[in-house]
Formats: sequence, C-alpha cells, structure tokens
Amino acid sequence: MENANDTTEINFILLGLFKHTPIHLFLFSMVLMFFLTSLMGNALMIMLIYEDPQLHTPMFFLLSQLSVMDMMLVSTIVPKMAANYLMGTGSISPAGCGAQIFLFLTLGGGECFLLAAMAYDRYVAICHPLRYHILMNQKLCLHMTAGSWLLGGVDGLMQAGATLSFAYCHSREINHFFCEAPTLVRLACADTMFFELFMYVCCVLMLLIPLSLILASYSLILVAVLRMQSTAAQKKAFATCSSHLAVVGLFYGAIIFIYMRPKSYHSVAYDKVISAFYTIFTPVLNPLIYSVRNKEVKGALRKWLEKHFLGQLQ
Repeated sequence: MENANDTTEINFILLGLFKHTPIHLFLFSMVLMFFLTSLMGNALMIMLIYEDPQLHTPMFFLLSQLSVMDMMLVSTIVPKMAANYLMGTGSISPAGCGAQIFLFLTLGGGECFLLAAMAYDRYVAICHPLRYHILMNQKLCLHMTAGSWLLGGVDGLMQAGATLSFAYCHSREINHFFCEAPTLVRLACADTMFFELFMYVCCVLMLLIPLSLILASYSLILVAVLRMQSTAAQKKAFATCSSHLAVVGLFYGAIIFIYMRPKSYHSVAYDKVISAFYTIFTPVLNPLIYSVRNKEVKGALRKWLEKHFLGQLQ
C-alpha cells in the first residue's frame, strides 16, 4: 500500500466545470458575466437599503444580510475556478481547500437559517401587523442574524477541520469545480463511514430545521390570508410573500436535490450543474427577484437613479 501523503505538502487538483472547447469557453464567459452581475446586483441592493430610510426595516435588514452572503458565496467559488480555467491548472492547496469548505458551509448554512428568519418576519407582518415593531424589534433581528452566521460557522468549522484531518494517499483529483467536503472525503484512504454519517446528519439538521420553520410560518400565513375578507388584502399579502417563496424554492430545491438524495442516484455531471446553479446563478437571481417584485425597492432604485444620474443631466 502507498504511503499516506501529508495534506500540507501536496496540492489537490480540481477537475473543474469546463473544458477548453468553444462551447465551454462561451459557457465560462457566461459564468463570469453572472458573477459580475451578482456582485453588482447585491452591492446595489445593500447600498439602496443603507441609503433609503424607507428600507430601514427588519425585512430589508435581513435582505441586506442575504445579499452579503450571496456576494461572499460567489466570491468564494468563481475567482478560483476562473483562475484555474484561464491558467490551465486545477491546483488548490489543502489550506485553500479547507477555506473553501469552511466558507461554503458557513454561507450555505447561514443562508438556510436567514431564510427561516425572513419567513418569521413575514409571518409577524401578516398575522400580527399591529405588534410587528414589538415582535420584530431591532434586538431580535440582530440576534437572528448573528445566530444564522454562528450556526453556519460552527457547521463549516467542524466539517472543514474533520475533512482535512484525513490522510489522502491515492488520487488527489477532485471531480468538481470547488472543494466540497463529500467529494473530498471520497479520496481519503481511511475509513470515512462514520464521518460521512456525521456529515449527512449535519446536512439534514441544517436543512430540515430551518425548512420546517419556513413551512410552519407560511402555513400560518396561508390560514391568516384565507380568513381575510378583502380580496385586495389577500393579493397584497401574497405579493409580499411571493419574492421570499421564490428565493426559498430556488435555494432549497437545489440543495435538497444535491445533498439528500441516496448515493445510488448521484451523478457527477448533474451534481456539478446543480451546484453551479445554487452557487453561481441563484445569487444573481435573488436581487432581481426582490427588485422586480417589491415596490419599495423599485421606488428606492428610482430615487437613487434620479438623484445620481437623471438629476445631473437636467
């Protein structure tokens, strides 16, 4: 048997998402465009929320945190992937691999709980509108946000540390475009059955607990909306929730498809595509969904454009 190589001395090789063919070069260019659009869209969302006093509410504070997480997520994945593709190398150090695993799990897990906090915010706004500012006070809002970051960080730290503690004595080729704990563990020469079970339990808890809170919140919202006498009030309530539901559906749909299927149903090619969807494309869609379907955001954007561009032309 080969001697185990020290993970601090030999780099891993990411096989990547694209090959050097014309069609893949075009797709790579699209990914870069999505990356830049995501950074600009989320940065614009954060700036609008910061500048417009009408957006200084718990809902938009949570939305600004979602934008921060999305910007960090694409910045964790895409620059390294792009550099490797352009330089024709897939090399990544064990430290870089560990950093990617930690940040990916921190941001992914944090976003799960943040979406649950946003669902609770909508529940309070629709079911208890007169007590909204009492139930969704600034202190609670900050605690929910800090809790989301903390829970994601603890999960990321545990899994990244445990993953890099294994000896990797065989192939160091990772058939992915970023370092992901389940993919990396398959290369270990030790028995990883217990750790894979631990990862699965963590995944279930990080996904199902917030998802259960989201479903409970929206079940109560649906009951409250159906009891409303006014059709206009019902439409307004559904419009208020539709953006968040769209984001939840995109995010959870992709992650559940990747991490909660039986092993026998896994396909490397499909897993790469779905991973690209929720790490690259979803962060682009989130600000678009909220800006197109939210009149407060559209109003803030209109005022910002008039102040900084249209006003200068007059």
